[in-house]
Amino acid sequence: MSSVQPSYGRAEERPQFSAQTLWAGGCASALVAALIALVGVLIFRGVFNIPVLAPERDGAWGDSSTVGYMIAAAVGALLATGLVHLLLISTPRALRFFSWIIGLATAAAAVAPFATDAEMSSKVATGIINLVIGIAVLSLVSAVARSAIARGMNEPR
Repeated sequence: MSSVQPSYGRAEERPQFSAQTLWAGGCASALVAALIALVGVLIFRGVFNIPVLAPERDGAWGDSSTVGYMIAAAVGALLATGLVHLLLISTPRALRFFSWIIGLATAAAAVAPFATDAEMSSKVATGIINLVIGIAVLSLVSAVARSAIARGMNEPR
């Protein structure tokens, strides 16, 4: 599918898009992000015995911080959906700006664990999980936005 992203000067030239499609996809992306966080914790804690987010004694599932991590990932995806919605209604080249913003936020999230005093293995594991979540959010929400634009262009004005 080709990119539907011409340059816009006036508000009436901005793309029409389906907000319903955008937010339905954003919610689905939030679920995927939360599940990536869960699977990441299970892999690093359960398979590699690396204490991610909680002490080793809390087992493969971790503790309540695992649920908090899942919620944070889901909220991040919903915030990304809100951001792309705002950009689509206000900014030329919205998806390009969105990609840069989420890409830089993902890079920050991937390196943030290294600013803590946790063990190096925990830092690496958390950084990898954050990177995978960010890549998923970027790719899924971008695809959903393109789909919402394509759907909106087929609707009468």
